[in-house]
Amino acid sequence: MQVQSYERSLQRSHASLTRDDRPRVFSMAGREWDLLDEVFAPVYSPSTEAAIGFLGLAGGPADAPRGSFLEIGCGTGVVAVLGALAGCRRVVAADISRPAVRNAELNAARHGVRARLDAVHSDLFSGLPGERFDTVFWSSNYVRAPDTYTYGSIHEAAYVDPGYRTHRRFLAQAPDAVTDNGRVLLHFSDRGDVDRLYEIAAECGRTLRTVASELMVEGEYSSDLVEHMLLEVTVTSG
Repeated sequence: MQVQSYERSLQRSHASLTRDDRPRVFSMAGREWDLLDEVFAPVYSPSTEAAIGFLGLAGGPADAPRGSFLEIGCGTGVVAVLGALAGCRRVVAADISRPAVRNAELNAARHGVRARLDAVHSDLFSGLPGERFDTVFWSSNYVRAPDTYTYGSIHEAAYVDPGYRTHRRFLAQAPDAVTDNGRVLLHFSDRGDVDRLYEIAAECGRTLRTVASELMVEGEYSSDLVEHMLLEVTVTSG
């Protein structure tokens, strides 16, 4: 399917970095947010807004995460900051991109939650050894690139995952990063290879359950309808 084309995703990665109207500040969820160079721009994709809705951060905080909250791949930090504003006692915003870590720090300061939010440079859980959270959330780079693809920039890592290597590591490692009653939540979409994701989950001894889903227009670059889904990851029993 063209909608799953990794080349298309890489073209969007390049376009979002180089377009003349790329903002320094953008609006989302009724607030203003800083956007640094080299960081994924939420205004060109519906994925951040989908994540906000799935996590109950769009309006009242009744269904929002509680306790400690880890966001993997935080980008600008919008979701992590909203988690802190919704009442999470401790929030960690982690990203493999150093500019994204700095961006999350700026937005935490902008919205007055810097004391409860730590931004950490981390490849998945590498920068958080032994830590456990009540909620672990990743809005993933769900488009699968070929196994042999090598990133041309760190920005591309927000768009595609070669051979789903990062997804495999997340599925294997995330259950060890939650508390006894904690939850691992993965935001995916049918722009990705859903069947392959479920195969990898089974190979890792994990079960995926759809918690929520929503059809959304793909965004700035396409009018295609895409199904976004929130998946809960658990260890397969028996």
